[in-house]
Amino acid sequence: MTDHTALSRRALLAALGTAALAAPALARSLPPVPTSSVATDAGYWDAVRRLYSVTPGMVNLENGYWGIMAEPVKAEYKRLTDFVNFENTVYARSRIGKDLDEVRTPLAAFLGVTREEIALTRGATEALQTLIAGYNRLKPGDGVLYADLDYDSMQYAMNWLKGRRGVEVAKFDIPEPATKANVLASYEAALTANPKTKLLLLTHVSHRTGLMLPVRELAAMARARGVDVILDAAHSWGQVDFKARDLGVDFIGFNLHKWIGAPLGVGLIYIARERLADIDTHYGDEDFKADDIRSRIHTGTPNFAAQLAVPAALALHQEIGPQAKEARYRHLRNYWVARARELKGVEIQTPDDPEMVAGITSFALSGKRSAADCNAVVAALRDQHKVMTVRRGGVARGNTIRISPAPYLTEVDLDRFIAALVVVSGSRAG
Repeated sequence: MTDHTALSRRALLAALGTAALAAPALARSLPPVPTSSVATDAGYWDAVRRLYSVTPGMVNLENGYWGIMAEPVKAEYKRLTDFVNFENTVYARSRIGKDLDEVRTPLAAFLGVTREEIALTRGATEALQTLIAGYNRLKPGDGVLYADLDYDSMQYAMNWLKGRRGVEVAKFDIPEPATKANVLASYEAALTANPKTKLLLLTHVSHRTGLMLPVRELAAMARARGVDVILDAAHSWGQVDFKARDLGVDFIGFNLHKWIGAPLGVGLIYIARERLADIDTHYGDEDFKADDIRSRIHTGTPNFAAQLAVPAALALHQEIGPQAKEARYRHLRNYWVARARELKGVEIQTPDDPEMVAGITSFALSGKRSAADCNAVVAALRDQHKVMTVRRGGVARGNTIRISPAPYLTEVDLDRFIAALVVVSGSRAG
């Protein structure tokens, strides 16, 4: 090793230090968050849009899969990728554990919990599967319950409990069209019809239709019956501004690569401190003590750079403004939905009640809710009109087409979508 290389390596280690794990000092590229009309302030959202590099020529309304990194976050991710690859095991065997542990600090503060109540995962799916599989308060003959709008992988995990824990598995359908009253009533009826239920799966914001459940009320309803709740918050945190304890749930899985804007492959598991013993250690993990939440998830070697870049993503999310982003998503949603509701033959699956929806909303053409029908609409929008959407199945009433916003979308983009929808649906304003 040359002296120059040795010096460079030491300099890189010194440059990283613990400071790299606090929120990075990203160059401020945005004006102050507007104090009024934040959802429609064209100048502010133009400045936000310039932070993103997106596919030219395509209006991307399929941002629920994941949220692309803004350029400052991508630059930090690339820097950390270079660092991890340059230092390789010299760094990984000496510092990575401490540094990844520190990533939890800003996350916990923003989520309104303690650092000891959260651990990093590779996504919400991993976090939720871990919670469902590890929940140890079930005994043979108990029941578990979920709904049609819950995520597929979580449904599979709940079904798996039949063989794993010897429980009875029940599924019910959420009403469509949904209202707060009929959703609460449907859960009440399902719990009444399944009195042995001890575990309920809830999804805060559905990946299928965008329906947002009244989680706090449902969690209280379940608790009154002695039922625990595991909450899928993959699509809510970052799309909606809230603190974990606002929801009244002790077990939650989150994504960081959807609405927070972190690199792909990063999520979060939350277990209320007083409930940790109710989730088994992960395959008998012994790397951490049984009273450490990190013993509940063991994923081997993660993407170090992706996890280390989380503070950068969180810092930018906070700079743009969590409440500003939520307001913008709701504005964009309402902008296109108001126009789509005027088109004959276009059905919106998500209610306009702000308590029941955020940014994601789905639609379908009347009488055309098969997979083939919806795939044809998705293909026509994409190939003929350069508008990207996605079909979602699993809804009791039939397939649907999901529209999910992003910080870089404009009203002009949505005008183009509506013009395309008029052609594809053969509709006109009613």
